[in-house]
Amino acid sequence: MIVSWMTTNQCNLTCKHCYQDAGNQKEAELTTEEGKKLIDEIARAGFKIMIFSGGEPLMRPDIYELVAYAASKGLRPVFGTNGMLITKEVAQKLKDAGAMAMGISLDSLDEAKHNEFRGHPEAFARTVQGMKNCKEVGLPFQIHTTIMDWNKSEILDIIDFAVEMGAMAEYIFFLIPVGRGVYIEETAVEVMEYENLLRSIMEKQKEVPIAIKPTCAPQFTRVAKQLGVDIDPRFTRGCLAGLTYCIISPTGKVRPCAYMVEEAGDVHEQPFDEIWKNADVFQTLRTQAYKGTCGKCGYKTICGGCRARSAYYHDGDILQEDSYCAFGKQLTK
Repeated sequence: MIVSWMTTNQCNLTCKHCYQDAGNQKEAELTTEEGKKLIDEIARAGFKIMIFSGGEPLMRPDIYELVAYAASKGLRPVFGTNGMLITKEVAQKLKDAGAMAMGISLDSLDEAKHNEFRGHPEAFARTVQGMKNCKEVGLPFQIHTTIMDWNKSEILDIIDFAVEMGAMAEYIFFLIPVGRGVYIEETAVEVMEYENLLRSIMEKQKEVPIAIKPTCAPQFTRVAKQLGVDIDPRFTRGCLAGLTYCIISPTGKVRPCAYMVEEAGDVHEQPFDEIWKNADVFQTLRTQAYKGTCGKCGYKTICGGCRARSAYYHDGDILQEDSYCAFGKQLTK
């Protein structure tokens, strides 16, 4: 089970696709003590992996204290970061605190394109240096890449780059139109392109020694099965929202995933473990009573369709079909 805590809305970048619309710190962000209480409740709920994300989590001055506390509670602390702040000293402090892995974002091998997308002239250079610093101190890292129409032709090369850099995995994010990423609907890959891209990525898995995980693209489990590709045994299901995964916003709001606006509760008002167990939105998702093509698909149990896309394109109905699925379109013929 995995939980992602967006520790702060503060960020040192202005990425065009940001689902959190990060930038400045928000009022009512969880304090250090509230963060520790949250960690206690996360451990009590039975979660094993805790992602510290943001905004940029390394901008929290108490981040090392929080990581150490999570580790002391038996959680596996990992990160989602832009990597720009990972000096060698920071990498060592994170490792000493108990961080187990860093997820570092890189969207293009073209320095200018990456910098323009991330909104900083030094983003590429400092991000790559952050990876090198992690490697030097023995802190495992993986690369996170956001797929857009302008960088989709690079993705296989980025996977090779991840191997060359010594990354433990390459996670490929297919984003949903929320936050500053609303414009993605105009630039996202089309349905058949999406399908073909997933096929190319899964074929690439046969060639490389690191794990590849398309994220917010649950159809990858079905594609891998159709192609006879062995994927990492951890990736047993596509969409995890509300089943074995959820997120907590900087201000304590609990949601099934980063791209779903439906709220399950507020940790300022109710313990996280109670929200996780009892919230209506989680109970609904756990029925897996999907509608449309997702309901009759033979890959329902390993894919589940993207619940965020279902809600976005079907007036908030989180059990509707994922219309962004080529296989699903075949089922309607």
